[in-house]
Amino acid sequence: MQKLISWLENDFSPKMNKINHNIWVVTLKDSIMQTLPFILLGSVFCMLTIPGSVFNISWWPNFWTPFGWTMGMLSLFVSFLIPFNYMEKKRLKKQRFIAALSGVVTFLIIITPQVVADGTIGFGHDALGAGGMFVAIVAGIFVSLIMGLFGKFSFFKEDSVIPDFVRAWFDSMLPIAIIICVTWGLVDIAGVDIYNIVISIFMPLAKIMETPWGFMIIMFVYCFLYSMGISSWVLTPVTKPILLAAITANATAGAMNVVTSETIYSAYMWIGGIGCTLPLVVMLAFSKSAKLKALGRACAAPAVFNINEPVVFGCIAWNPILMIPMWLQGIILPIIVWIFTKVIAFAPIPKIVFDMWYCPFPLSTWITTGSITGILLMLLCGAVSTAIWYPFFKAYEKQEVENEKITA
Repeated sequence: MQKLISWLENDFSPKMNKINHNIWVVTLKDSIMQTLPFILLGSVFCMLTIPGSVFNISWWPNFWTPFGWTMGMLSLFVSFLIPFNYMEKKRLKKQRFIAALSGVVTFLIIITPQVVADGTIGFGHDALGAGGMFVAIVAGIFVSLIMGLFGKFSFFKEDSVIPDFVRAWFDSMLPIAIIICVTWGLVDIAGVDIYNIVISIFMPLAKIMETPWGFMIIMFVYCFLYSMGISSWVLTPVTKPILLAAITANATAGAMNVVTSETIYSAYMWIGGIGCTLPLVVMLAFSKSAKLKALGRACAAPAVFNINEPVVFGCIAWNPILMIPMWLQGIILPIIVWIFTKVIAFAPIPKIVFDMWYCPFPLSTWITTGSITGILLMLLCGAVSTAIWYPFFKAYEKQEVENEKITA
């Protein structure tokens, strides 16, 4: 065990932290997270559709329309934000808006054939929302690379009398022309279906996640990385588009996707934050160790709102005694949720977009499921989580009590 911890600490963790701070990972992560206000507002609009969609109240406004103008525009926003953020991080701020607008144009060129083929010309196509997120990412990366290559290019000499803003206009025309002509040539002239190629590449990943083993693996990876102090946000560029597309399909097309942010963060699993740490915080708050009691009570208020950085960095990260139960949470809880939603159908699969992960349990469970059985499944997850944490917590508590006696 000691050799494993040593390898994780000295070899694995530094490499993961390098990935976490890579310019592309940070750019993609920031770009997706900057759309969060629209995602949260879309969640509100989705909940407001319930009176009309579920209870058939005739006079109730159709809130699917503002839902489409928020959640339905996410990919368009991402295609703008990726080049913008990349140019910011490369310190090429003069070109950031030009790059961002080029990203939007490139994305629209790519999706246009699919929009025309589907006969839904306008603003209601899935490609503009969560369904086109991976395509937007590819378009944004392509534009970022081209604009980055020409970031310091200029047709003019440094001592030119032409005003800087005019020089910037002309200097930007060449990379914009390359971006548009390459995309136009591939999509319209060569007939390359970039949209469906990108979707087909990433679809297997979505299908794998929507299996019990895929669900368990991704949740284990979340807990595994977090137990080493590595933020799970590093996985955002890969997981967020899939999770958003899955819940959007549940809400709008009646799909039955279990692996969504709503299932994980709001309905059943991560009570108190990733790793279901609220039971541990309660144990800490009533610990025999003065140190652990103080830590638990300090972490209590954030834990109610599913903010668990204080407890993770206070006693879990790089603590072999508590790292193991956190890993077990990522293996056992997804299996329980899958069995009682997909296999037995005891509790409902969330169909309401609700990305407000900071809403306390069980209120968030009621909002996302509207079901007593949903709350019962949430309580079952909490009980199992408590059973997992308890023996490891007692071992850690005993160790800390003895240390306090020695110190005293």
